[in-house]
Amino acid sequence: MNLNIKLLCLGASLLMLVSCGGTEGDDLDRFMEDAAKTMNAKVEPLPQVQPYLPLQFNVDGTISDPFRPRKVVSTGTFQPNLNRPKEPLESFPLENLKYVGAITKSKLSYALIKTPDNTIQQVKVGNYIGTNYGLVTAINDSEVTLKEIIQDELSGDWVERISSLSLQE
Repeated sequence: MNLNIKLLCLGASLLMLVSCGGTEGDDLDRFMEDAAKTMNAKVEPLPQVQPYLPLQFNVDGTISDPFRPRKVVSTGTFQPNLNRPKEPLESFPLENLKYVGAITKSKLSYALIKTPDNTIQQVKVGNYIGTNYGLVTAINDSEVTLKEIIQDELSGDWVERISSLSLQE
């Protein structure tokens, strides 16, 4: 019985080997033969590598260096009066001052301004308050209007801006 199984396995193996040995219809062999005939053996050479030539940035000096602060030449003639004596409310930033009320005495309006140290100061039109040379231009029941003089960061020129302190209730 053992011998019959061995012979049967040997016969099946031979049958498989014989069936694989045919040369008919072998597409892979035909493709390889055709590809070898049409293949171009000549490979074009690589292009010559050009050496790197670094360019200098801003050779003629027309572009400013972005890593250095700019020096601005002020062309404006408008400037605050730095020679006048400072008023007491000019030592506080405008953000720290509060408009808390108004008083009218003999046709003259006064604004009551509360400072950070909790004192109340009176100001009238023409007084200065805040650190940006703020000139009081108008006082009414709801706000105090100022004209501040600030320096432009880019040009360095002095410019005017209108600010206000609203009534704090």
